[in-house]
Amino acid sequence: MTEPAYTTEILRLASSLQEPRVLEREDGRAEVRSPTCGSLIKIAVHLDDHRRIVAVSQLVQACAFGQASAALVEGHAGGRNHAEIAEAMVALSRWLARERDDAGDWPGLLALAPARTRAGRHGAILLPFRALLSAMEDAR
Repeated sequence: MTEPAYTTEILRLASSLQEPRVLEREDGRAEVRSPTCGSLIKIAVHLDDHRRIVAVSQLVQACAFGQASAALVEGHAGGRNHAEIAEAMVALSRWLARERDDAGDWPGLLALAPARTRAGRHGAILLPFRALLSAMEDAR
């Protein structure tokens, strides 16, 4: 029997995504679209003096996998720098592609395991990380 695409945990994560909000200070922003599925994220980021994330605001138009991934980014990006986000994205990408057995150290990513067999969803899952990196680069 095939496991369901959208588990209760994925739907819970997707529904936990916050509405976009005005940040105390906006240092960078980006708008990124997935070429594979058309998902779209508009994101703004507030960074501290050491270029670590203070706050993130995002508008997400994606499937439940993309929304769940965006919720995990939103919930665990605080205090991280560009290199840490990039490392997490590479680990996630390799895990989704079955090039490694673990998803890395970003909390909650194992909830996205049903997507490993659905290559068409990988772009939506990686999109929040790509968008965050783009917004951080925009702040430079």
